[in-house]
Amino acid sequence: MVARWKRYGEERSKGKGRYYRKNLILVLAVSSIPGFIVGALIYWMAVGNMESELLKMHNRQIEQRAANIGEQLGNLELMLAHWAFDPKFDYSLKDLDAAVNYERAWDITKTLLVMQGSNTMVKRVELYLSGGEPLLFNPEYGNVENAAVSGQYDRLLRTGQSTYWTQWAFDPARPEARELTLVHHIPGGNLKPFGALLLRMDPEKVAGMLKTMTPYNSGETFMQQTFGPLFISAGSSTGQSPFVAALRDEIRKRGAEEGSSFLFDWNNATYAVTFGGFSRIADEWMYVSASPITSITAPVVFISRLIFLVSACALLLSALLSWFASRRIYSPVRRLLQTLMPEQAAAGREDEFKLIEKQWQTLHGQSHALQYTLAEQLPHVKESFLHQLFKGYLYAYSEADLRCRMKRFKWEVEDCHFIVLYIQLTGISSLEGKFRGGDESLVSFAAVNIIAELSAEHFSQADVVNFHDLTAGLLLIQPGACPAESTVHSFSEELAGMINRMLNMRVTVAFSPPAGSISAIPPAFEAAKQAASYRQFGGENQIIHLDQYAGQGQAAPDTQYSFMLERALIQALRSGDAGEADRLLEEFLEALCAEGAKAIDVQQGMLHLLGTIQHMIMDSGIHPNQLFKGVNMYAALSGIHEPKLILSWFREKVAAPFLKELCERSDAGIKRTIALAMQYIQEHYMDNISLDSCADYTGTNPFLLSKSFKRVTGQNFIDYLTGLRLNKAKELLRDTDMRINDVADQVGYQHSYFNRIFKKQEGITPGRYRELGHHD
Repeated sequence: MVARWKRYGEERSKGKGRYYRKNLILVLAVSSIPGFIVGALIYWMAVGNMESELLKMHNRQIEQRAANIGEQLGNLELMLAHWAFDPKFDYSLKDLDAAVNYERAWDITKTLLVMQGSNTMVKRVELYLSGGEPLLFNPEYGNVENAAVSGQYDRLLRTGQSTYWTQWAFDPARPEARELTLVHHIPGGNLKPFGALLLRMDPEKVAGMLKTMTPYNSGETFMQQTFGPLFISAGSSTGQSPFVAALRDEIRKRGAEEGSSFLFDWNNATYAVTFGGFSRIADEWMYVSASPITSITAPVVFISRLIFLVSACALLLSALLSWFASRRIYSPVRRLLQTLMPEQAAAGREDEFKLIEKQWQTLHGQSHALQYTLAEQLPHVKESFLHQLFKGYLYAYSEADLRCRMKRFKWEVEDCHFIVLYIQLTGISSLEGKFRGGDESLVSFAAVNIIAELSAEHFSQADVVNFHDLTAGLLLIQPGACPAESTVHSFSEELAGMINRMLNMRVTVAFSPPAGSISAIPPAFEAAKQAASYRQFGGENQIIHLDQYAGQGQAAPDTQYSFMLERALIQALRSGDAGEADRLLEEFLEALCAEGAKAIDVQQGMLHLLGTIQHMIMDSGIHPNQLFKGVNMYAALSGIHEPKLILSWFREKVAAPFLKELCERSDAGIKRTIALAMQYIQEHYMDNISLDSCADYTGTNPFLLSKSFKRVTGQNFIDYLTGLRLNKAKELLRDTDMRINDVADQVGYQHSYFNRIFKKQEGITPGRYRELGHHD
């Protein structure tokens, strides 16, 4: 029975084999025909159309790249013109004594360095000042004592153009060393310049710029003035080389009307030549690019012929090889079908390839989905697990459970030791604009990437957790014996140095001794974190080993807390003196951060100061929760580790809101006092009132009343009273027949003083005022 079944399967296999061999013979025979056709088409295209198409392509590329070069040169001209009209380069530079006016010379040097770094093609930016003692900034200043050198620079000033391009030899001993230079006389727009700004271009960069106009590695590219001696080549050619001279002659013969692109034969080679012009400052330049196309078309022609030949041979051999190949091809198909779908292996005339394709697509889709999910989620799951482990959230798990979970996350934990590193970055407040407030998460992300890459180079298993507050945790898993402490210490020093170079920040690394169990990782992390808080302020990178700092947390530190400055600060805040409060706050923090101070001491001192200030705020009748809008100030302060950031936080979040609220309340009281004083003056202006009597009436002191009266009304007390009395006197003079003596008594003045003050204020006497019958 078994033998008959086997023989039946072989007969069915043979039947299927004949079917597939016939189809495979046809497929292989037909497949050789397209190659034959392709070879013929390539040959026709290479011989008939390749040269014209390459010429068109070459022309388009060169025109585009020439426009880019013209734009780059134009940007340089605009930049130099902008700086030439800058006030830094005005008439004050004439007869400048750089040795005496050193700060001005240093400012010019920095400006030239900025100009020099603004474009990669600029090799050097120079400023030349002529006169009795010529000066040359390049970019540092120096006296030009060599008459030949000063003569070279003076010739640049004796031109009719204030801005121009030139090829100049700055070294009299090397007249052949000429550099492309952009010159602008200074001061800008002056007909009698006494100096010049020079952009000396880097010859290699200029040559590299010209090489971009050549699509191929060989050929010639140059620029020249249409009516001038300037000539720049991408190679080492000169304007008198035979090839360049021949190109120039051919371009002159053709002229602009013949077009800007043509084929040029030279020394048994064909070149695609493109030329054109663009305007520079009061001048016309021409660019020429000549690239060989013979070396490009020859291999294409050879390959097309080879393809044609091979295709013809394949057409003849395919009939012989297809029959033999079809027998071999079907055998693995049958084995593949039996492996993937054993239940379909004996199917009738159903297409086996469709069945295999359908099964493969199903398996591949499932595998791809699983692999993608695993690759995407595993790093996040591992980081989340480590975060929970460091924080001690997995305390309920046994050692066996923790090992099982870590194995599931692809960690090798058998016969391994575990070392925990706590890494803290400081110095973000001293980077002078490199990072802004709120960039802590961005800096943490960059630092974590550095930590991950460096730890992967030194340890077989190392995983980092980002806490997004300039801190990170690192778990090292080392197989076998305990790793040497020197290895971890060396790694910590290298990590600190790399972060110093790349992020320009200081690093504190605290690492634990090797632990043999996973359950020991959380307390080791907490101990490392606590040890990092004992770093010293003012130091550079600090590497802390827990064994060396085991007892430091219990040692009583030397207190730097200044109760005198605290009392002075509280008094300044109560009085609303913002400037004094700011100064005392800075002095208080400096006292806390004195030499030898530790981070935890500074943080505890500032937390104590915060509590004292909040108590003072409550004594002032202001509720801290309303003032700080419910923010947990202690938690916010605890998350800041740098003195400058702590100082900025106290200024913006604590002192400023309190002083603003205090000022608003004080302003309201002052306005009420001044309103009461003005009412008193309105009612008693005819009496012998004074600033002291008004202060007694309002219940304040004369100095504060005078100062507040000026701030609220814009007038002094006596000016306001005099104006009110004179206005009442003018009303009486206009509207009544009272005697002038009676008018003076009515408004509170002696008669003689009334005449003097009236004439001083109005320019005429009271009697004359009445005669003229003034109407205001």
